Amino acid sequence: MKCHLRNLFTFILLMVFILSPNAEAFAKKLIPMGESIGIQLQLPFVYVAHDVLLPNGQWLKKGDVIKGVNGSEVSSVDKIKQQLGTKELTLSVKQKAQEPRDISLTSEQANNILPFLKDETDGIGTLTFIDPESKQYGALGHQIIDGVLNEPPDFTDGSIFLASIEQIKKSSPGNPGYKISVIENNNIRLGNVKSNDLYGIFGSWESELKNNLRKPIEIMKDDEIALGKAEIYTAIEGSEVEAFEIEIVKIDDNFLQFVVTDKELLEKTGGILQGMSGSPVIQNGQFVGAVTHMFVEQPSKGAAITVNEMLKKKPE
Repeated sequence: MKCHLRNLFTFILLMVFILSPNAEAFAKKLIPMGESIGIQLQLPFVYVAHDVLLPNGQWLKKGDVIKGVNGSEVSSVDKIKQQLGTKELTLSVKQKAQEPRDISLTSEQANNILPFLKDETDGIGTLTFIDPESKQYGALGHQIIDGVLNEPPDFTDGSIFLASIEQIKKSSPGNPGYKISVIENNNIRLGNVKSNDLYGIFGSWESELKNNLRKPIEIMKDDEIALGKAEIYTAIEGSEVEAFEIEIVKIDDNFLQFVVTDKELLEKTGGILQGMSGSPVIQNGQFVGAVTHMFVEQPSKGAAITVNEMLKKKPE
């Protein structure tokens, strides 16, 4: 569902509805998760993922949108593939605010550019919670921004899958680390994606709620969150979720700052990694929030949003 200003106070995103005012009553208990997930958003258009120099000397630029082929609108890479049987293809290409332009290619040339075309956004993040009553889930704690389009993408369908951590690139000051993951279980979809909003992605959980999942726990009220010891649940090896110690050092309305104090996590990851966004924060056995950001120059330090604030963007 896979950033570099050198400023201690600059956050980096780790990585994508209105509730009634009584948001806390929507789900008094949630299942804290922490599993790494792969996220796929199906887009209603085709875009160019990398700059491509064409044989005629023209360029397809990163972020260009393919509006049509041979006069017909296209919304997927498959529809372009269906046109490869024709001798010559005319692509209608639009770059941001500019008017569309036509580019003529042979079928062979068009086939060669297919690896540079995309009709989906994908990445890795962390599953935050499942509501056992509504079977809705929340993840990430922040919005998905497509790295090529530089904006939250419109999407027609979305899916989440269980991911397994194969390798860790350790964080160091000024160099955010990240998880290297693969989709598990033969691409079995765990749930859909209904929304990609400010506080994360949300959707319906479609897999069975197995008995070996963690038990639902109460949501801590924001005014009861305290400075001091807490835990985050996250996966750093395979698909196993572990609890790691942190210390909450600042509370600012609906947002928290914390420092990783767990020696094992610091040794293995250097602190917070890209891909940990969404990791549940637990204090005194209650659900506090979700990890959202890290500090670039101090990767042992992170930020989180309270789960009550996150629930305000959860679809009904």
